[in-house]
Amino acid sequence: MKHVDPEREAFDAFKALPRDVPVNMLNLIKLKEIAKYEDGTECSGAEAYAAYGRDSGPIFRRVGGTIIWRGEPKVMLIGPSAEAWDIAFVARYPTASAFLEMVTDPDYRIAVKHRQAAVADSRLLRTHEVEGEDVFG
Repeated sequence: MKHVDPEREAFDAFKALPRDVPVNMLNLIKLKEIAKYEDGTECSGAEAYAAYGRDSGPIFRRVGGTIIWRGEPKVMLIGPSAEAWDIAFVARYPTASAFLEMVTDPDYRIAVKHRQAAVADSRLLRTHEVEGEDVFG
C-alpha cells in the first residue's frame, strides 16, 4: 500500500492532539520516476516535487514553518530494505495549529497537486520535543 495523502482517521488523531504546542514533522519521500497530472501533463517526480516546494513554500513560511534538518537517504540499516527514500527532512511548525492552517489554505490546496503527482510513497510523523539527557531512551 502506498501512502501519499493522510487517511481521515490519522488526520482526526492529529487534530485530537494538543494544537498549541510546537511540532516537528518527520518527512520521508519516495518520488515517482514520472509524475502524471490529472490533465495529462508529465514531468519527472523531482520536477513535480520542486514545483510543490515552490508553490507551497510561501504558505509554509507564512505560518512560521522552517526546515530544521534535511538529509540524503543512503541505506536502510534497520527496516524493510524495500523502503528506499529519495528525500528526508524535518519541518518545524510553531504550533500544530500552524500546520493545520497551512494544509487548509486555499493556495496550498492548489499547490498540493504537485506533491500528489510527484510522490510514489511517503511517511509523515508528527513528533513533540521532549526534555532530557542526550542519551538514548
